[in-house]
Amino acid sequence: MLEVEGLKAGYGSVEILRGIDLSVKEGEIIAVLGSNGVGKTTLNMVLSGLLKAKGGDIRFEGRSLKTCSPGQIVASGLIQVPEGRRIFPNMGVRENLELGSYGRARQNRAQNLDKVFETFPRLKERIGQFAGTLSGGEQQMLAIGRGLMAEPKLLILDEPSLGLSPLLVEEMFGLIKRLNGEGLTIMLVEQNVVQSLELATRAYVIENGAVAISGKAANVAADPELRRTYLGL
Repeated sequence: MLEVEGLKAGYGSVEILRGIDLSVKEGEIIAVLGSNGVGKTTLNMVLSGLLKAKGGDIRFEGRSLKTCSPGQIVASGLIQVPEGRRIFPNMGVRENLELGSYGRARQNRAQNLDKVFETFPRLKERIGQFAGTLSGGEQQMLAIGRGLMAEPKLLILDEPSLGLSPLLVEEMFGLIKRLNGEGLTIMLVEQNVVQSLELATRAYVIENGAVAISGKAANVAADPELRRTYLGL
């Protein structure tokens, strides 16, 4: 579904991604792991068209995305839930969700809204509230729900467990597993190594802008290099 080959990107003269290779097959959960500053956010920005690649290629369902605008990428079904949720705090829950279908699946807005409320009953209870008044966990539900409104073919989740309590982290990973079980292909970009590897089909560990370890999630979890690469030990 997604093929990234030799991807290079950066800011000005500073190169952040130094030849990333990864792929996502339909129906998988792919974990992209790494500590702060290794290039995960830059990778997501390039995949979403917010930052142009300086080398390599990105293909989604066989079509190159290198020259596509962010709007065209969303229209193709590659949807990202960004780090930090990026909700609109002074707008209502319903308005935030409906904005998710602005560029894609607008004709199915009503039925998709029902599906989101079925997935997140708490959001239906909070439908009249401003998004900024929700708890951190509820805001993360809202961000994911907004992504689901666009009927994603591939959903990129950028640090969905960030800032959540341990109990809510468990709930979040349970939700991701359930969405994947319903047929949604997911690319999970996380610092939470242990739980991500328990959930994922395959994994990529990024270090200094390049893939240091890759393979089946169980094999990556058992790789002694993981401790050195991720923890620096």
